[in-house]
Amino acid sequence: MPTVRPRARRTTIREVLDTAIELEKKTMALYVGFVKAFPRPAEVRNFWFSMARHEAGHCGALALVEGILESDPHRAAKARVWFDPGTATRLRSLLSAYLREARRGVRLERAFEMAIDLEASELEDVVVDMMKVVKSPEWRERAIQLLIHDLGDLSYMIERYTPNEALLARADALVERRVGGLGRRRAVPRVEGA
Repeated sequence: MPTVRPRARRTTIREVLDTAIELEKKTMALYVGFVKAFPRPAEVRNFWFSMARHEAGHCGALALVEGILESDPHRAAKARVWFDPGTATRLRSLLSAYLREARRGVRLERAFEMAIDLEASELEDVVVDMMKVVKSPEWRERAIQLLIHDLGDLSYMIERYTPNEALLARADALVERRVGGLGRRRAVPRVEGA
């Protein structure tokens, strides 16, 4: 008998927060590893450092959400986001595999491919949704703009340092998807119960 995979459901932000922080920290660790693995040219090293720094920023933003929820338990109980527990399991497995692979050494093109896979994950959407608790459209828009900027930089680095047209096309499509998502998010009123 086939197993039924759980579907995305509305869940409290508190239920998702620890998982999101854990996954952001692992993503940051991978990018820090790439800083060490690709020290030259400086442009590449700086790119990976910027990616790691933005993941650290996500952790800080999530810590802010956590602080707001701890100061207002009523809001914590009511604020909800869409979340598929399978997403966390898949991303945790993917990150573990990528961290192992990176420790053995990867080419720059493979590192870019890993970054595209991670940046395309549903985790980015969950983090942005959680930022709605802050009640500041500027914070959410800034987070989305930074994500789009990172993806634009990733696309540029792929174009500059690899001959892989298919990888570049994936990066460009991801940028377009996120830019399109920015327009839709501006029309979305807020997280339920926030």
